Amino acid sequence: MTTAAGYFDRKPNAAPRPGIAHLQGEPSSPHTPQRTFSLAFSSPSLSYRAEEEVLVFELGARHLSAGIAGESNPRCRLGFDPENGRRVGDYRPFYPEYQDRPRKRKRDYNWGEEHELWRMDLRGVDLGLVEDKIERAVREAYTKYLLLDSKNKRLVLVLPSLLPHRLLSSILTTIFGNFQTPSITLFSSPTVNVVAAGCRAGLVVDIGWDETVITGVYDFREIQVFRTARATKLVTKHMAELLKESANPAAASTEGPELSENDKTRLPFQLSFDSRYFEFAEEVVSRIAWCPTEPEATPQPQQNPDTAEKSPSQSPKTKTSETISIPSPLSPRQTLHIPFTQLASPIEKGLLAQGSNIQTLDLEEQPLPQLIYTTLLSLPTDVRAACTSRIIITGGGSHIAGLKSRLLNDLTTIIATRGWNPVQGRAARAVANNPRPDQPRGAGTMLEPQVKDEITEKLEKEKMKRCPAETGGEVRGVETLGAWAGGSLVASLKVKGVVEIERDVFLANGLAGARGGSEMVGATQRMSLGARTGLGEKNGWTLGNWG
Repeated sequence: MTTAAGYFDRKPNAAPRPGIAHLQGEPSSPHTPQRTFSLAFSSPSLSYRAEEEVLVFELGARHLSAGIAGESNPRCRLGFDPENGRRVGDYRPFYPEYQDRPRKRKRDYNWGEEHELWRMDLRGVDLGLVEDKIERAVREAYTKYLLLDSKNKRLVLVLPSLLPHRLLSSILTTIFGNFQTPSITLFSSPTVNVVAAGCRAGLVVDIGWDETVITGVYDFREIQVFRTARATKLVTKHMAELLKESANPAAASTEGPELSENDKTRLPFQLSFDSRYFEFAEEVVSRIAWCPTEPEATPQPQQNPDTAEKSPSQSPKTKTSETISIPSPLSPRQTLHIPFTQLASPIEKGLLAQGSNIQTLDLEEQPLPQLIYTTLLSLPTDVRAACTSRIIITGGGSHIAGLKSRLLNDLTTIIATRGWNPVQGRAARAVANNPRPDQPRGAGTMLEPQVKDEITEKLEKEKMKRCPAETGGEVRGVETLGAWAGGSLVASLKVKGVVEIERDVFLANGLAGARGGSEMVGATQRMSLGARTGLGEKNGWTLGNWG
């Protein structure tokens, strides 16, 4: 039996096995062998901190776009169609006779009501139904596309700059109450559109669904806002009227209620349509509708047949009888044959007010080129020079072929004709035609020429070498990646927004807990001069542009 002392006194075998002789190293003192880790499979060090993911939502009247900050495109884009609002187990759309069923006829003021989330006119809008639609869309985005938990995820919400307080309160209440979001940062759509275009200033023309909003942005601040009712919704109305006339010309002239003279002169014309015309007209507008880049490309609708033949503005190309065959999904099934030139008339009537007298239209009914010119004219001179060369046309209606070029061409024509003179009429034309009007007394005195400074000229030349001159005053369009991409870019930079709403503060007070912008500025200045108590960050928040 071997004792413990004899066990430790044993020496290793001097003659190892032949197969492993090359693996045995030199004898050394006993120690724990070091383990080597591959960098590909090793865990990160404790000093590395995973960045918090920020979610970006863009909410509009027709859709919801959701994604993660830092990405170029949203993960999903969900619409508010009636098919998306069906209950679980409702398989009626899959029945063969479902599409041919009789539907309720819609008046003009209900056009597209089932396909939109809200309207700016909240009279008759069920805010409870709006909250349910938002909750369902956001929950679907979380569970099917984002695959993330809503807790501890900061949310960036991109909204239109003009939104009623009741609607804004419903949106925030739904998100805070159902998804446990700790905080929400609000971004304005025109501002993030300018960011997505790579500019600091620009004129954003957002051709939306219910209205077109034109916003002048300078140094990431909204300067002037104008809006008009001429948008995609009005274009689909005119397209539905064209399709109905092509499907049944005899019934189109006799069907429908008798209209009064006041109803005929109103912008939202009163026509009775079946709800199935909405999907059909919207698909035609998104697929084959177009807009000529020049006003002479299509014949004028108000011209008489005798004068139209003698008009030199009609080129031989516009007299072609090329027709487009459109299969109609409505019952009875038929194929519509429409001339290709007529597919441009809904856009010219709806957005450009072709055939209407501009002098009789209100400010909210002005055609888009005229309203763009009015917006530029209302801006200061330096802001106008920056915005004229950075016109950003965005929105769902901007994807119509040829529309962007037509708007820029018409704006260039208006500027060349009128200049930047806000006064219009007979007196303005008389002053423009008189190159040398009578000068008042004392106008003949001339100022002495300014003495040139060599040092100042040298400094200006050096400045021009380092910073090239900016483009200004020339009508130019700029492409943008969209409002969601701009919000994603700003959120990835971890920039603190003007409107940051905490969940606990909002649920306690609602929108009534928001302070005015001037109060917040004063509080920030007082805190910067004195001791920082931290009360401004916890209890003070402002609605910014939505206030």
